[in-house]
Amino acid sequence: MEIHTKSALEGSFPESKRVYCFQMPVKQETAAARIMLHNRFKPVHFNGESPMKSYLKQAICLFFSLFFLALLLDSACAAVYEVGPGFPYERIGQVPWNSLGPGDKVLIHYKANPYHEKWVIARAGTAENPIVVKGVPGPSGQLPIIDGNNAVTSQSLNFWSEERGIINIGGSNIGSQFPRNIVIENLDIRNARPPYTFKDDHGSTKTYSKNAAAIYIIEGEGITVRNCRIHNCGNGLFACHASGSIVIEYCYIFDNGIEGSYYQHNTYTEAKGIVYQFNHFGPLRDGCGGNNLKDRSAGTVIRYNWIEGGNRQLDLVDSDYQELIGLPSYKKTFVYGNVLFERGNEGNSQIVHYGGDSGELSRYRKGTLYFYNNTVVSKRTSNTTIFRLSSQDETCIATNNIFFITAPGGHLAISNRDGTVRLKNNWLKAGWVNSHEGSGFSGEIVNLGGNISGNDPGFVSLSSMDLRLTQGSSCVNAGTDDIPGASPDHPVNFQYRKHQAAEPRPKAGAMDIGAFERAQVQSNRNPVIESFTAVPVVVSNPGIFIQFSAQASDPDGDNLLYRIEFGDGTVDFKKSPGHRYWKKGQYHVVLTVSDGKGGEAKRALDVTVNDKPPSPPKKLSGKQQ
Repeated sequence: MEIHTKSALEGSFPESKRVYCFQMPVKQETAAARIMLHNRFKPVHFNGESPMKSYLKQAICLFFSLFFLALLLDSACAAVYEVGPGFPYERIGQVPWNSLGPGDKVLIHYKANPYHEKWVIARAGTAENPIVVKGVPGPSGQLPIIDGNNAVTSQSLNFWSEERGIINIGGSNIGSQFPRNIVIENLDIRNARPPYTFKDDHGSTKTYSKNAAAIYIIEGEGITVRNCRIHNCGNGLFACHASGSIVIEYCYIFDNGIEGSYYQHNTYTEAKGIVYQFNHFGPLRDGCGGNNLKDRSAGTVIRYNWIEGGNRQLDLVDSDYQELIGLPSYKKTFVYGNVLFERGNEGNSQIVHYGGDSGELSRYRKGTLYFYNNTVVSKRTSNTTIFRLSSQDETCIATNNIFFITAPGGHLAISNRDGTVRLKNNWLKAGWVNSHEGSGFSGEIVNLGGNISGNDPGFVSLSSMDLRLTQGSSCVNAGTDDIPGASPDHPVNFQYRKHQAAEPRPKAGAMDIGAFERAQVQSNRNPVIESFTAVPVVVSNPGIFIQFSAQASDPDGDNLLYRIEFGDGTVDFKKSPGHRYWKKGQYHVVLTVSDGKGGEAKRALDVTVNDKPPSPPKKLSGKQQ
């Protein structure tokens, strides 16, 4: 089966620090402008015009020619900075963080000893040309380690809140831009909490604050954190309200928190749009009372993650900022395709908290939590409550979920005290109750039909936490495709694969209940690739943008996963990705399309990257004055 894995571990990147500025055709350049450049701005007569009038025309042509040329060169220039032993930059702090631009890449190579460094990113890329900070794994896939303990900050930097993070995004006092389109991937980031210390940008020794994070996003949009290990910090990752369009994917986030405190979490985010997908959330550090994933955002999507432990697995509460509260997306939260696992009698007995915790009811989410196709497992011997809704104004629509506890069914409650929970096509442990609050329960449980109860949902192996379904499971084909709120923006197209990976969710009859679909592959047919192209297939220089495009269909109607191996050690999972090659050569590009049920199809093409030196300007004939 083709697996949607993090692209981070796909080979190495033998790139040295280079700056590419490629000569590009500028169609807007006129004959007048070319002649003026050649003749050092001597005016040329055209059609009997006066020298002054001719000169003005030529100057105008030259201005617009240079303007368009500058725009083109801006997108064509990219820098690659390689850090590590034997590379142009031995230390991360030597990278010119204050002047990074669109398309720039910082490649941090693995070494046996950690990098004890910290820095800020306050520059802007573009959607097509993001700024990329990427770890290059070691020979056995080891991620480069960024260790906050005794970390040193380059004195060429000057930024806010140094005690709050190892990698800060936003808040620089030098070369500052509003951070946009930034990718951080393939790094093991650790040790930002008391009693650990660091040297700040003035060389002074400081101690991290309790709420320090491996990655601290002060402001920015279009931020992606991919395939990072984030651990042993106060908060693993922290995002402030001036951030948005954040994607956290394929990460392993664990062992964060502060002993004896409930205020630090594996992640703590408050953003205008955030997606968590394909992540493995492990337990917090022993003695730490924080939640696993705490969020105060508008437009929260949590899908296809494995979330284990914490005071609560999910704490989805209110924002402090009206700019978020006033957004329509503040009232819609999507949680689907996840495994939520309560290991034992630890922390709070509630799995999901939705609404608010400030006590100011006007700020609460007062919307709908769409909770579907999740598998919830609790090994508590005492009571387990699935949802705590903060007020009567919160609603949860729960569809196609497995709610399983190892204790007798009477220990399972759906709701705590307030709000409305609507149940549709769920599997629940037999004997479950509405609430453990007795007469204190003032909410409502609405049965929308299709719910089933039993003692065993039919996991492959509970002891090894293989929560896929057996053939005889009562959850097979017992779900519904009519998921309120899910379509068309949030369909269940994938499922989590241990660990930090994903695969297409098969289509096998009716929807199964839970996070995993039991595949029926007896009569499966392979996908059909209809086209696979690259434009252009031959480029004159490294760094030129190439647009790939793939189109495939499946005779069984299955969801398809696209994987493009570019031949330079990198991989993408989009149907139509753009790509740049940074070295001259011939590249064999392979497209693999899989259906999640064992069927796949492949097609390849070759891309040629030349290294053409700039051409001298043409000498044009013409009457000179």
